[in-house]
Amino acid sequence: MSAPAFGRRPPRYRLPAELRLGAVRLQVADLDRSLRWYTDVLGFQPLERTPGRALLGAADRVPLVELVELAGARPAPRRGRLGLYHFAILVPDRASLGRLVAHLARIGARAGSADHLVSEALYLTDPDGLGIEVYADRPRDTWSVRGDELVMASDPLDLDDLVRAAGGSLWTGLPAGTTVGHVHLHVADLDAASRFYHEALGLDAVVFSYPGALFLSAGGYHHHVGLNTWAGAGAARPAPGDARLLEWTIELPAEELDAAAASLVEAGHEPERTAGGATVTDPWGTTVRLVPSTRRSRAAPPAPPA
Repeated sequence: MSAPAFGRRPPRYRLPAELRLGAVRLQVADLDRSLRWYTDVLGFQPLERTPGRALLGAADRVPLVELVELAGARPAPRRGRLGLYHFAILVPDRASLGRLVAHLARIGARAGSADHLVSEALYLTDPDGLGIEVYADRPRDTWSVRGDELVMASDPLDLDDLVRAAGGSLWTGLPAGTTVGHVHLHVADLDAASRFYHEALGLDAVVFSYPGALFLSAGGYHHHVGLNTWAGAGAARPAPGDARLLEWTIELPAEELDAAAASLVEAGHEPERTAGGATVTDPWGTTVRLVPSTRRSRAAPPAPPA
């Protein structure tokens, strides 16, 4: 795969283009309530259920979300809190997103929306106040670059055009090929966040002039991780008894795991090695799990023009 035509490389280790994201793990207050919402509203399929835990995926049964119950967990506050801003579910095409738009309208579910130029996105909040984006990417050859930075925005989304793209087909749930596209986090300081996610973990910085935010990726993607300070000064970390993101997952070729862990150690972080990989916690308590890839990645479209 050729090098991307934008972005700033990390100073040491660089995560490989084959990187993809695995399942996110969420703590929720009422598992039955959350299961109904994730299946009825977003069209997830239950894959596995044990006491206090459920694993959800799409039509191809690849795990995407794990729900872990802590009975009575406090909901995420309306005002920003450090940690999860949203996790983002990537559907394979515009038609799928259009079918979801029509489905949400039929059931009366509320959703925000935005055109980010590189993608088209819907935004929802689950019963515990946790943020979720569902989006479809635009072809990479339509993305724009300014200098060494990818151009992104938050413009109004043409919902009617999206529904037309569905061609009258009805929503039947998240289709095969749906993945976790990115994770977006509230942090207290962008410089410290860059030192952790860019310099230590090894993601490219691809958008760095967006107000109060930084977007990072591997392989020339628009972002695998978003970071922002929009929660405001003095924002608190989630407490153990809160509904929250427990961890998110990066899948890497097995031979890259040791290199990624070594880069973190060199930068002063101490990943915990496990039988299945390693975990490390960012400066604000968000845990990321590094695991070896077990699934074949979809081929990436061509990189955008310089």
